[in-house]
Amino acid sequence: MSSSDLSSRTVLVTGATSGIGFETVRQLAERGATVLVHGRTTEDAQAAADKLVATSGIDAGRLRVFGADFRSLEEVETMARRVVAEHPHLDVLVNNAGMAAPERHTLTADGNEIAFQVNFLAHYLLTCLLEPALTTEPGGRVVNVSSSLHRTASIQWSDPQRARRYSRLAAYAQSQLALTVFAADPRVTAVSVHPGICETELLSLYANSGASAAEGAGHVVRLCDPATEIVNGAYYDRDERAEPAQAAAEDRTVKRLTKLADQLVGQQA
Repeated sequence: MSSSDLSSRTVLVTGATSGIGFETVRQLAERGATVLVHGRTTEDAQAAADKLVATSGIDAGRLRVFGADFRSLEEVETMARRVVAEHPHLDVLVNNAGMAAPERHTLTADGNEIAFQVNFLAHYLLTCLLEPALTTEPGGRVVNVSSSLHRTASIQWSDPQRARRYSRLAAYAQSQLALTVFAADPRVTAVSVHPGICETELLSLYANSGASAAEGAGHVVRLCDPATEIVNGAYYDRDERAEPAQAAAEDRTVKRLTKLADQLVGQQA
């Protein structure tokens, strides 16, 4: 892994209180980056930041905490406004927050299937709202932490909330396919990455054992480094560029997903 200095970089990491997100913050901050630490609540984010300072000797001044429950699109909007106000120039957004779909079909207060909203729609909205900060100067990029399970998925265009036929694995996979397709959106430079099967809260979806969260985070951090050249829409399986599911490379699918997501999050098309 590269160990280049990142002291000039400002990076927002969602889902940063545990697992790959937490380790991503650690590795970025250890290399000098200013990191915006997102948690479901500001208190959760602060606890994670305090733990990093205590265990890694990271300068507390390099960490900023933000809270937003991605089950609420209103909270995402509020957080985005604060980020843009306090950090009008953002180098990298790491869309990492994620959850396994529950056993029973569950809708958020916004009316969206919960995994589709937390894993994809909230990140879609956040990215759209942070576009001005990410594009103030050349080089801004988005890293979507996706999954190899996106290859097993299909987006149910006529029933994206899966009200008629629900499967937790299919719902989770759909959210990961959407996140992977979204990396090809031309408005910002973005890539998606499968960080490997890691020892996180999502491990049960994949296997009984996996690599460390720190190892998975290393693959994410590499893509945050400006020394790593990226192409918009590229998909990585750990450190290797790979072909994503066919749908993720189709302009028609990207446009169709953008239209659907705009409708569901209330953005203007």
